[in-house]
Amino acid sequence: MNNSNMPPIKRALLSVSDKKGLVEFGQFLAKQGVEILSTGGSAKTLAAAGVSVTEVSSHTGFPEMMDGRVKTLHPKIHGGLLALRDNNAHIQAMTDHDIANIDLLVVNLYPFEETVEKGADFDNCIENIDIGGPAMIRSAAKNHRFVTVIVEASDYEAVKNSMVENKGATSPELRQRLAARAFARTASYDAAISSWFAKQLGETYPDRINITAERRQLLRYGENPHQDAAFYVARSASVRPGIATARQIQGKELSYNNLNDTDAAFELVSEFDPKYGPAVAIIKHANPCGVAQGRTLTEAYNRALLCDPTSAFGGIIALNGTLDAATAEEIAKIFTEVVIAPDADDAAIKIMGAKKNLRLLLTGGLADPRTAGQIIKSVAGGYLLQARDNGKITLDDLKVVTERKPTEQELKDLLFAFTVCKHVKSNAIIYVKDGATVGIGAGQMSRVDSARVAVRKSEDASTLAGLPLAMTKGSVVASDAFFPFADGLIHAAEAGVTAVIQPGGSMRDDEVIAAANERGLAMVMTGMRHFRH
Repeated sequence: MNNSNMPPIKRALLSVSDKKGLVEFGQFLAKQGVEILSTGGSAKTLAAAGVSVTEVSSHTGFPEMMDGRVKTLHPKIHGGLLALRDNNAHIQAMTDHDIANIDLLVVNLYPFEETVEKGADFDNCIENIDIGGPAMIRSAAKNHRFVTVIVEASDYEAVKNSMVENKGATSPELRQRLAARAFARTASYDAAISSWFAKQLGETYPDRINITAERRQLLRYGENPHQDAAFYVARSASVRPGIATARQIQGKELSYNNLNDTDAAFELVSEFDPKYGPAVAIIKHANPCGVAQGRTLTEAYNRALLCDPTSAFGGIIALNGTLDAATAEEIAKIFTEVVIAPDADDAAIKIMGAKKNLRLLLTGGLADPRTAGQIIKSVAGGYLLQARDNGKITLDDLKVVTERKPTEQELKDLLFAFTVCKHVKSNAIIYVKDGATVGIGAGQMSRVDSARVAVRKSEDASTLAGLPLAMTKGSVVASDAFFPFADGLIHAAEAGVTAVIQPGGSMRDDEVIAAANERGLAMVMTGMRHFRH
């Protein structure tokens, strides 16, 4: 049956938990002469608005029972949805059993996901698992040649427009598109249930996993112009402040690389609790090129910028506090792609507004670095799933392994450096002085090369700033994993470091410790590494 002789919609079943737009849509259908079937709260809402409604129980001749668990699971419902209108045997079966066509189904499901997010108990979550809804949706979507299915209130308008254009019918293209959306919705719904059940059973890595997310936007391209891309948001993102929950105040759409780098920046700056002072991270290509704390955000920003001002050009800036006018003025002095912060005052927003290409994102809070979670990475033919690196080293975790113990200031800087290390691509070497990075070596194939790169970049930045000595003089150094040989530590010592933090665990730990003692360095081991690939 093509759309030219597709009969108009004559009967619709509306049963929704989300009543948004329901009355207006019901009134439209009534004006089109559509008979409306409904259940429970949906029927009451429509009737109260003066829309004529037939209760499903009246249509089926069978009462609702078992606290509403059984009401739409009936042949008169599923036969009306599944019958092929061009199949004589189906038509005869409908006649024999007094089954009427249902041409339009509007269903959104019991709010299972919302119930879980509210922290409801086990029994309450179970009661919010919809059975009849998914069954009807699948029936209607399977038979989309003849039946229109709506699972989101946002699709009411498209259906209304199509009915007006097609004399009460809907176009086959729309029915097909809505069917695809319907199957995607039931799939995500079942995925949410199965994931919740796995957590109830304590299964971190169940036999099967289902990954579902909603598309936020189509992107202009991916990492490179020849790669297409899109940004999807997981439902669980609503509980973790970050790139997925941020409000974009201004600027053009974020690109794939912007999103990736901004996420890296905000996750890093969230490591620094505002109660211990303002902190700023500047990111380029997912690696920090400067991280610092200060008495003010402005001071923290300028200290972070000092580490590598060349790389900071066109970078991403993340702050752990409310962006103020003074800091905004400093940031506005160079080209920046994105600024992300928990909030911004009106004066800062106005200043940023003068930079038309700059994107300003406000998250409403910081992400908790200790929160458990999982990250996923695709590989050819599969996925790698692992726990988020939420490890956090404290003073009590440190083991002094050298003759000299670190000073109080060195300990503060060592912990700061090791925190930054966690967010730098391996092999990672981080030089820190007085709560600010002064040299960063990232992503090198050997640890000693990372140490050299960090020193060279620090020397370049020192020269640019007109400093008489390299900023690494008197600094401390962190390594994300153990030193396999003493060469990396020796290079750091030659650059002027006074203390070292590293996980330890190498076969040559004794050799590395001896090299530190020979040079009068203090060294602590953490027992925890922070590889980041």
